[in-house]
Amino acid sequence: MSMPERLQRIVDLFAGAPRDLRLQALFDYSKRVPPVPEHIDQSHMERVHECQTPFALWAELDEEGRVRIAFAVPEEAPTVRGYAGILHEGLDGETPKAIMDVPPDFYLLLGLSDVVSPLRLRGMGAIITRLRSQVATLGV
Repeated sequence: MSMPERLQRIVDLFAGAPRDLRLQALFDYSKRVPPVPEHIDQSHMERVHECQTPFALWAELDEEGRVRIAFAVPEEAPTVRGYAGILHEGLDGETPKAIMDVPPDFYLLLGLSDVVSPLRLRGMGAIITRLRSQVATLGV
């Protein structure tokens, strides 16, 4: 399994940063989550129940066969929203195969285990698992 170049750059940035900068970077990524596109009915987004924070996701293919992803996560939840920002920046617009090749535990490589609770880490694992599951059902 491998990671797309953009996601690998993010992982490298986090892994090489001191603890306090990793937390700040996570908060910075929380501001990068774009709003859910208007054509997506948020009531049809898949809820990730393992997350403490209300979190929903959506994956679809664009006309070029690239995966477009959307996340609905409250602004008051900067930790999980930051993770959504990382996923969006690192994976939106990738091929289905590239997303399916992402290791389901890649988030551990970010070095967040000393700044994020184990419960939140499990939620991160559930999010990438759900995303990969949705991509697998896109029929590619």
